[in-house]
Amino acid sequence: MDLREELPSDGQAVRNVHLQAFADHGSVVADLVDSLRGTIAPEDGLSLVAEHDRQVVGHVMFTRSLLDAPQRLVEVQVLSPLAVMPEFHRRGIGSALVRHGLGTLAERAVPLVFLEGDPGYYSRFGFAAGGDLGFRKPSLRIPDGAFQAIRLPAYEPWMTGTLVYAEPFWRHDAVGLRDPDA
Repeated sequence: MDLREELPSDGQAVRNVHLQAFADHGSVVADLVDSLRGTIAPEDGLSLVAEHDRQVVGHVMFTRSLLDAPQRLVEVQVLSPLAVMPEFHRRGIGSALVRHGLGTLAERAVPLVFLEGDPGYYSRFGFAAGGDLGFRKPSLRIPDGAFQAIRLPAYEPWMTGTLVYAEPFWRHDAVGLRDPDA
């Protein structure tokens, strides 16, 4: 397996990974990725793919958002989404993508990374409940346990406050969980 930054020619393969991995809402996730891709600039965000036999089988994206801290706005990153083709699950591909991404962001002096996800999975990388770390989630629709953060070496104790997602998350209604009975 090889890990590398996403290339412009990977767009359709990355989209397919998300369509396969998120069966019921794969198109929403794939559309979100397409929108977020346009927000990534050099040294500001990260889109990584995992290849097996020259086939893209995994993808992770880290994009810029803001922490509304009392002192000032702080540029942070959001890990979303992470996907691996179903037939490649349980091979360490997702873990390798996350670890590589976190390492790169630490080298870039990013102070914090946030996500919405399974605490049982993401705790292995050092993520913890965001509320327990002094952060407020951007939407009440995000379950408390799913709102997670990791402090990287550039973090400073004054960096607390509310996460403000980048606009594409709201445009694609990809924040928290919708109540299907509402």
